[in-house]
Amino acid sequence: MSSFEGKALLAAALTRIQADVDAGFDALLPVPDDARARLVEAMRYATIGGGKRVRPLLLTATAELLGVDRALAVRASLAIEAIHAYSLIHDDLPCMDDDATRHGKPTTHLAFDEATAVLAGDALHAFAFEVLADPALTGDPFTRSELVLCLGTASGMHGMAGGQMMDIAAETESFDLPTVTRLQQLKTGALLGAAVEMGAILGKLPAEGRTHLRGYARDIGLAFQIADDLLDYEGDEAAAGKALRKDAAAGKQTFVSLLGAERARAQAAMLVEQAIAHLAQYGPEADLLRALARFIVARDH
Repeated sequence: MSSFEGKALLAAALTRIQADVDAGFDALLPVPDDARARLVEAMRYATIGGGKRVRPLLLTATAELLGVDRALAVRASLAIEAIHAYSLIHDDLPCMDDDATRHGKPTTHLAFDEATAVLAGDALHAFAFEVLADPALTGDPFTRSELVLCLGTASGMHGMAGGQMMDIAAETESFDLPTVTRLQQLKTGALLGAAVEMGAILGKLPAEGRTHLRGYARDIGLAFQIADDLLDYEGDEAAAGKALRKDAAAGKQTFVSLLGAERARAQAAMLVEQAIAHLAQYGPEADLLRALARFIVARDH
């Protein structure tokens, strides 16, 4: 598949998953006619009409590679996107990163208020596990249980939240490259890995048969964060839709500060090729996952 064909395939897939995810949140988050309305409006504000939807695309592309019904995969992808959205709401709060824009619009705590933003994040966290535990997702309780465990592990102290705590510590401590790598494997990589893993769970691929997909997810997770560091270092704020140059201002060690921009860029490119190599056993049916890996280092937001 040529580079042009890969970009066209990915563009169509991103447009489709963005529409599917928006429609899913719209259907499952109706605004109640009572005092909870502001909470649900904030949840909808944070989830509908914004974001690249990389995690839902990873989940659905992996699931479809394994023959899973798309509607089932899309519904499960709402759970991981809800976790991602909640983390961004809380990340943007004054007590954390204190950001004013996200996806090119005011952050949730500025569009509403801090208390509502905290509750919206809390509610989206709970919503994610409601979606996965609901028999409406699948009648197989073992699949639902494994999905819950996978996303819970990737979201908590052994995953995203643990990585975020390390990220806060990085403002006052000096981290070496292995520690920064571990930080990013938790903060960013764990949820990206969970997206692929959840697609494999839906496809009923046994754990011992997921090694290649886990390798793919691990490599794109690190490549994704290196690309993020490069974006923060040299990107355009208007294209990114958020404040940049914050890592250097906070004194944090990143892949760019430790390796330099050129070595970091080369490392990201190597990781992408390594990720694609993990998919060698598949033919054209894995082209979307390959295109997504290449997109990760080429994006401007």
